[in-house]
Amino acid sequence: MAKPYLKFGDILIREGLITKDQLAKALEAQKKAPRDFLGAILVKMGAITPKDFAVTLGKQLNVAFLSRESGGLTPVKSQGLEKLIPEETARRHHLLPLRKEGSSLTVAFVDPTDVVVLDNLRKLTECSIVQVIGTMEDVEAAISDFYGEGGMLKKAIEASYLGQEAPVEAEHEEELSLDGLVASAQKSAVIQLADLIIRQAIKERASDIHIEPFRNQISIRFRIDGVLHEIPPPEKSMMMPLVSRLKILSNMDIAEKRLPQDGSFRATIENRAIDFRVSTVPTVHGEKMVLRILDKRATSLNLETLGFSKEELELYRTVIHKPYGLILITGPTGSGKTTTLYAALNELKGPDKNILTVEDPVEYQMEGINQIQVKPNIGLTFAAGLRAFLRQDPDVILVGETRDAETDQICVRAALTGHLVFSTLHTNDAPSSITRLIDIGVEPFLVSSSLLMIVAQRLVRKLCPKCKESYKPSPSQLPKNFTLEANTLYRPKGCDACSKTGYLGRMALFEIMTVNDRLQELIAQRASMTLIRVEAKKSGMASLEQSGFKKINAGETSVEEVLRVTLAGA
Repeated sequence: MAKPYLKFGDILIREGLITKDQLAKALEAQKKAPRDFLGAILVKMGAITPKDFAVTLGKQLNVAFLSRESGGLTPVKSQGLEKLIPEETARRHHLLPLRKEGSSLTVAFVDPTDVVVLDNLRKLTECSIVQVIGTMEDVEAAISDFYGEGGMLKKAIEASYLGQEAPVEAEHEEELSLDGLVASAQKSAVIQLADLIIRQAIKERASDIHIEPFRNQISIRFRIDGVLHEIPPPEKSMMMPLVSRLKILSNMDIAEKRLPQDGSFRATIENRAIDFRVSTVPTVHGEKMVLRILDKRATSLNLETLGFSKEELELYRTVIHKPYGLILITGPTGSGKTTTLYAALNELKGPDKNILTVEDPVEYQMEGINQIQVKPNIGLTFAAGLRAFLRQDPDVILVGETRDAETDQICVRAALTGHLVFSTLHTNDAPSSITRLIDIGVEPFLVSSSLLMIVAQRLVRKLCPKCKESYKPSPSQLPKNFTLEANTLYRPKGCDACSKTGYLGRMALFEIMTVNDRLQELIAQRASMTLIRVEAKKSGMASLEQSGFKKINAGETSVEEVLRVTLAGA
C-alpha cells in the first residue's frame, strides 16, 4: 500500500521542528513570493536550519539524506564520474555524482524536485538516476573537493612566481562571468588570478577584499565575519596588472595612479549576480585597492534572523509599523545598520505602501521600493532628494545617513507631517544620538515630538555550531556585571566548516530605546545624556553589553567576542 502524501509543513510539525503559528506565518509570506519554497522561507525566518529543510524534503520525497560529516557525500574517484557529469553541470545545478552501479548512477541533489534537470541527467549519462539529498553548503563543498577547485587559486599564485603572466586586455566589460571559470585555462594569468581571487572570496563569505602593495610583496586579505584574514599572495610583479584588470572591470581610469578612484562592477557566479564596489587610494608603494562584496544571498533581510531576542523583535516590529515618526539606527561603520533598515523595509513593503529611499550608495536593490543614489556633483544631495520625496506622496522614507543640519531638519519635519522616516547616525549608543541631533542644530522640541525609537547595534561573530566546546569559566574570566545563568559557557575551537576560526556567521547586539512621555520631556528640556540614559534604563532599555551577555549565556557567542565589540570589559 502506497504511503499517504504528507505536506512539507505537516512533516515539520509532526517532527516538532516548527509550531503551527510559524507555519502560518511562512505560508502568509509565501503568498507574497509564490516561487519560493516553503522550506526556504522557514530557513530565512530562522525557524529551521538548512539541514532540517533537506532532511524533511527527503522524507517527503522518500529520498535519502546524506552529509559530508557522515562521509556520505564522497564520490568513488575510480569510476570516472567527472566524465559522466562535467564540473560545469555539477556547479550550475548544485549536484554531485557519487557512484555508478551497472546502469544506475547515484547523484546528490540540493533540489531533487527539478524534473527538468533529472531528465537531462538521464540523457547526458545514459543511466537511471538514484537521487539523494544534501544541504547547499555540503554539496557545494563536496563539489569543490571532488573537482579540485580548492587548488585552482593556489596553482594560479604559484604560476605567478614562475613568470607566467600576460598583458591586461584594455577593454571594459559590462559584467564579469565566473560561471565559465573551469574553461578559463586559455585566459591570461592575471585575468585568471583576478577571477579566482573573487570567486574564493565569495566562497569564503568575505565582505571585502583588500589588495595592498608593500616594498617587497603584495598583501591580499579577506574580511570574513568582520575580521581580516590573509591569503598567500602572488608575486610582487603581479600587483600592477592585477589592479589594472580590476580597474578595467570597474570602468576606472587605469592611467590615473595619483588620485583616489571609485568604481563598481557586477559578477555572475552560479547564476546569481553579485555587485562589487571598488575603491583605490595611492600609497607610497603603489595603489591599494578594496573591493566591497554586496551579495544579496549572503545577507538575510528577515528580521527573525538578525539577532533580535523575542522581546526585542516584538518591540521593534511594533514601532516600525506605526504610521509616522522618526526611527534611527546608530553604530559605527560595518555594524549592520543598513541590513537592519532594509529588513524593516522588506517587512513593510507592499502594494499599499509608497516607499522611497535616498542613499549613498544604494547597496541592495529591492523590488517594490523606489531608490535614489545621491550625486552631489550635480546637486542631488540627501537634502535635495528628501525635498523631492515630500512631493511624491510617500508613506515611508529611508535616508541613508543624516550628515548635516538641513538633512536632519527635513527628516524631523517629514516625521512630524505624517511620514515614517528611517535614518542612521554614527554614535556609540542610543542616548547619545539625541545630543548629536541637538548639537547638529535640530531644535529639542522637534526631536522630542518626532522621535519614536533609537536602535544602537554591534555585530558579533557566532560560535560555529559544529565545533564549539563547553567549559566552566572562573570568575576572573568573566566581565564585570556578568551573571552566569547556565552551568557552562561555550568558546571557539575550530574545524573545517569554520576554516579553523571557531566562528561561523554574525549576529547583532541591540540597544533599543523607545521614546516615552518622560523621555520626551527630558529631551525638550535639553537634559544631559547621562540623565536620558538613566531614564531609558528605568523604562526597560537593555544596554549593548546586556544584550551580549544574554547571547553568551545562550551559547551563541563567546565572552571574548562580546568584549571585543562592547565596553563590557572596561
